[in-house]
This record gives sequence, structure tokens and C-alpha cells, in this order.
Amino acid sequence: MSGMHLSREFFELIKAIGESKSKQEEDRIIAREVMTLKKKLESGGDKSISATPIPGVPGSGGSGNTLNTNKKKAKEFLVRVLYVEMLGHDGSFGYIKGVELAASQSIVHKRTGYLLCSCCLSPEHEFRFMLINQMQRDLVSSNLLESCGALLAVTSLITPDLVSTVSTQVMGLLEHSAETVRKKAIVCLHRLHQLNDDAVSKQELVEKTRKMLCDRDPAVMGATLNVIEAMARVDVQPFKDLVPSLISILKQICERRLPSEYDYHRIPAPWMQMKIVRILSIIGKNDQQSSEGMYEILGDCLRKAEEAGINASNAIVYECVRTITAIYP
Repeated sequence: MSGMHLSREFFELIKAIGESKSKQEEDRIIAREVMTLKKKLESGGDKSISATPIPGVPGSGGSGNTLNTNKKKAKEFLVRVLYVEMLGHDGSFGYIKGVELAASQSIVHKRTGYLLCSCCLSPEHEFRFMLINQMQRDLVSSNLLESCGALLAVTSLITPDLVSTVSTQVMGLLEHSAETVRKKAIVCLHRLHQLNDDAVSKQELVEKTRKMLCDRDPAVMGATLNVIEAMARVDVQPFKDLVPSLISILKQICERRLPSEYDYHRIPAPWMQMKIVRILSIIGKNDQQSSEGMYEILGDCLRKAEEAGINASNAIVYECVRTITAIYP
């Protein structure tokens, strides 16, 4: 159990849930767990959880509760609250600890706090407003793990009226030196546009997306393809002139110019191939000029996928056939 970093109490809970014979028995187990967690929150349990105090929240970060003095136990407390919520019971009594742990200096504990808040807080919940300042600080942090955690939290926790409070920081992260931050930032920016297209305009997003498609890292390019596909399904016009660029990228993938870590069962970047083919399908529909440039690369992609003869390549074949039937004949 030490290798799993679980207390015996938590281990027994998971075991009991797994061995329960009925929903009623499971409900009884969770009801007991809720009582146990509430006692830990109120009394400090076994003297063993300090989170950063939250301004304006009386008692947050206090010293009397052991959930405030042992971050490892605080993390486990939140995971157990998440189990309670996942199984259909109310874990709202533990939300404040999620907000507190999101302000932790430890990356693991910070991300656990963000995870609970992302999964459990409704769009109208008042605790979301307490997280804004923390997310803003993490977005401009020099620690890329904090920036990544904040980007993931923003996509789940930000509401339309709060988009303007983080949009500038998110745009700034598109220039980050780490590719893992850049790829999360472009997806996050797209989400902000969906929430509030006044704070993040369509023109801004299209401009940033076109730039990120040319990123030096294939992972960032792959993430950008997701955004382009989603936007093209709403309005394809801004991406009509990208056909030569998409064909060039698809050709490089088919010729195995990408690093080998993007291969799946010896198929070069199959998910990128499928995304590009789907985008070409959207752009080429009822457009003779755009479609004429696609025929050759679609034929090459289809032939190479057919030769491989495995599940991943069959998925590429399927997307190619769909695209061939959709574009201008």
C-alpha cells in the first residue's frame, strides 16, 4: 500500500466499494464515508491536513484542523470527496479544501485542488470567484507545471463573465518556450472564445491559430489542428487558403518526417493524419478549386494506409473515403 500512497482507511474504502453487492450497500458505505470526512473536517481527525488561507473565508488555513497541517492527508481528503461525488452523493462540505489546496506551493496538491474544483463546482458556485486570483498568478508563473495546471483549470472553471480576467495571460502563453504550455494555451484560448467571443474575438483566434499551425513542435501543431477543425465546422471561410499548408503537413507525415515518438504501431501520427483529412473534407465540400489540390495527397494517404492493414491505418482509410465522397468530385 505504501507504493500507492494510500492510507489503510482509504484502501479499505476502495476495497469495500469494489466488493459491494448492491447499490444500497454502496450507498451505505458512502454515507459512512461522508460522516467520516465531515468529522475530519470539523475536528481535525487524527492530528495529521496546512493549506494556504483564502482571503475572506473565515477559518480557512487555520491551525486547529489537521487537514491544515498535513498536505498529503489534505490531498487524500479531496480524492475521497471526489469518490463521494462520483458515486452520486453530496461532497460540497469539502469544496473549500479544494479551493485552499489550489493555492498550495506543491504542484501535486495544487493540481488535486484544481481537479476537485473543475469536477464539482457548478458554473454559478461562489467558490469559482475565489479561484480567479490564484489562476491569474499561476498563468504567469515561471514554473511551467503551474502554468499547465492553471490552463487546465481555466478551461473548466472560467465562466463567460470572467473570460476577460484571464484572456490576456492565456494569449501570452502562446509564446511560451515549453511546447506543452503552448499546446494547452491554444486549446484554452479556443475555449475562451466559445465562452465569450467579445473578450476573445474570432479574428484574434483565427490569427493565433494560423500562427500556431506553423509551430516548430509537432505536438503544438496537432493541438492546433483540433481547434481548426472545430472552428471550420462553424465557419470554413477563414481557412480556405490553408489547403496547401495542410497538404504539405500531411505529406510530411506520410513520408515519416516526424519524430518516431509520434508513430503508433508503425503508422506515422495517425491521429494527425485523420484530423487533417477531416479538415480537408470540410474545406473541399462544394469547392472545386480547393478540392483539386487534394486528390493526389488523399490518394497517397489512402494507399499507404491500406498497405499497413492494421486498425490505426483502417481508421485513416475510413476518413479518406469519407473525405473523397464529401469533396468536389
